[in-house]
Amino acid sequence: MASSGSGSLSIPLFICLVSAAVLPKGATQTITAQGQNLVTGNVSVIEGETATISCRVKNNDDSVIQLLNPNRQTIYFRDVRPLKDSRFQLVNFSDNELRVSLSNVTLSDEGRYVCQLYTDPPQEAYADITVLVPPGNPIIESREDVVSEGNETEITCTAMGSKPASTITWMKGDQILQGEETVEETYDRMFTVTSQLRLTVSKEDDGVAVICIIDHPAVKDFQAQKYLEVQYKPEVKIVVGFPEGPTREGENLELTCKAKGKPQPHQIYWFKVDDDVPSHAVITGSDLFIENLNKSYNGTYRCVASNLVGEAYDDYILYVYDSRADGGPQKIDHAVIGGVVAVVVFAMLCLLIILGRYFARHKGTYFTHEAKGAEDAADADTAIINAEGGHNNTDDKKEYYI
Repeated sequence: MASSGSGSLSIPLFICLVSAAVLPKGATQTITAQGQNLVTGNVSVIEGETATISCRVKNNDDSVIQLLNPNRQTIYFRDVRPLKDSRFQLVNFSDNELRVSLSNVTLSDEGRYVCQLYTDPPQEAYADITVLVPPGNPIIESREDVVSEGNETEITCTAMGSKPASTITWMKGDQILQGEETVEETYDRMFTVTSQLRLTVSKEDDGVAVICIIDHPAVKDFQAQKYLEVQYKPEVKIVVGFPEGPTREGENLELTCKAKGKPQPHQIYWFKVDDDVPSHAVITGSDLFIENLNKSYNGTYRCVASNLVGEAYDDYILYVYDSRADGGPQKIDHAVIGGVVAVVVFAMLCLLIILGRYFARHKGTYFTHEAKGAEDAADADTAIINAEGGHNNTDDKKEYYI
């Protein structure tokens, strides 16, 4: 040991750092003793990978550095390895650092390692090494391979032999689902996790992947999936092949029954609701053909399709119109109606203009009773006499407006 000029004891700063070649460092522990800082980093390393243990010293005064295992056995004393374990290899040795690698890490290597510096008093710093064991390939199983729509199924996903225990989530399409999880610890400190997912399926789930996602610090994007196979009853739709418009007497009718399901419908048949199908109607598989229609054929025609899951139907209502001329709903020619309305409005406007001009021209024009006969009189006196009718009494005068 060396002394400073003031006679006080010089205690070097000692730092022990442990790093893993694969994973980042964990929590850092700082220990203060007699003014000195000792720093250790807890580390996680995947089983089978390599961890690196580095003991660093600041301002070393030739004090001895050594590395001990969790059993307090010396791994390296300076640059000498007393421990007969060839997995430990010297990476670097100097006055300020002792760096050692540990390859092919196993669970038995897990524990607290000690970096030790021979000062007065001796200084120690600790690093906990945690060994991660990834789970095996997930196993996904379902209670049944084929499910009918509306029924419940159960899917199980198992992640075996991991450390620490895995967590399992589920996805169906873009939907996140929650299963019931159980964790079992084995004798060798390993964990087996099982998740059970129960869901009720519909026909839309047919062919959709259910994904089991394993979450573990030692692996990424670890998953397994199973595609749902859902059986569902038929979907039925009647398509009119002929005619394109309203059905009229004397025309032919052609209908086709489109049906799909899983499994494919094994039976398709036609019948007329509350009556018999016309005797001369021709039914060929999914097609119905009736020629020379008349009103006695009116009614509801039903197509029924069935498979192992169930059956479904679609209806076509037939209404036969009298003839091609007056049968069926008539289309209204809005252009013609608009033209007629425009002509009527124009005629009314013209009539109003003529009447207006007529009344304006004859405004204030009238003849009085006094003026009667004035036009045939020879002079003014005779005109007055003729107008008065031989009477001078003005009380009997009357005016007439024309």
